[in-house]
Amino acid sequence: MTDPISDFLTRLRNASKARLDECAMPHSGLKEGIAGILTNEGYIHDFGTAADELGHKTLVVKMKYVSGAPVLTGLDRVSTPGRRLYYRYTEIPRVLNGLGIAIISTSKGLMKDSDCRRQKAGGELICNVW
Repeated sequence: MTDPISDFLTRLRNASKARLDECAMPHSGLKEGIAGILTNEGYIHDFGTAADELGHKTLVVKMKYVSGAPVLTGLDRVSTPGRRLYYRYTEIPRVLNGLGIAIISTSKGLMKDSDCRRQKAGGELICNVW
């Protein structure tokens, strides 16, 4: 797999559209950080770690729905392995005019766009969520 973050976002997008209760994927620290931001912002219900039948660590995400409609309506991978996009804190684009969030990898860790502007930290724009 050349882009595990894109795979993670695609699994979340597919689980949301299929209205699954939870989805599982291989674990990594970056994926866990993204899931933590999505949980804090209310896009997913919860996440945790488990082990599959071979003993590999997996990340299990519990999806969130309101009146049968998925809360997570859109995920867009911005920076890819072939094209890394870095932004200063003043240049970070707004997602849907402030209705969505952007997840940015900074030297201070993973942050959403409003936290980056507040702490004056730029970095690599990982994805947009709405």
